[in-house]
Amino acid sequence: MSDRPVALVTGASSGIGSAIARSLAPTHDLLLGGRDETSLSLLAAELPGATAWPFDLTNAASADLGPLSRLDVLVHSAGIALLGPLSEASPADWRQTFEVNVFAVAELTNLLLPQLRAASGHVVLINSGAGRNANPGWGVYAASKFALRAYADALRADEPSLRVTSVYPGRTATPMQEEVRRQEGGDYDATQYLDPASVGRAVASAVLATPDAHITELIVRPRPR
Repeated sequence: MSDRPVALVTGASSGIGSAIARSLAPTHDLLLGGRDETSLSLLAAELPGATAWPFDLTNAASADLGPLSRLDVLVHSAGIALLGPLSEASPADWRQTFEVNVFAVAELTNLLLPQLRAASGHVVLINSGAGRNANPGWGVYAASKFALRAYADALRADEPSLRVTSVYPGRTATPMQEEVRRQEGGDYDATQYLDPASVGRAVASAVLATPDAHITELIVRPRPR
């Protein structure tokens, strides 16, 4: 790592996480977090100052935090979506969704609070339109994203030295969205959705805001085409 600020991006192996990493690469050294070591290593090879950091997000305590002496930005981009009526959601569906979308976020943030406090750092949480409106068939996922929104609001209040930003992207052309459309039984047309790079640039705008500015929420929607 250099003297540049350091950003850790989870879910960096694909989709929005990868796009965020690319948007921050010109200004930050990067730790690319996630499970897919091959994809993380390939992305790290493309971005100067980037290092693959594979670990199990649902067991953040297993991550080797020893080398992480500095952290300026923590971006939580990893997530899962299990769709269907609430009546068909199993306890395992609820547990898995909250484990990835909420509990892993809280655990990793707590582990890294000393470094973030020292840097007066920034925590970015990639939420969803489902974190603002709960629609039929999206109950479990929406509940987790409403919880993530509450977590962000509470973290912002509890840690006034930090900047905390919730980002609410609309449908975005990612592998996750392709899986969502499969669960919905519909076609996947990437041209109708947000480009992940657009979300990445929006996140970078919040991270690079002048020190006097605290962008607490960003809503990014695809324009009709």
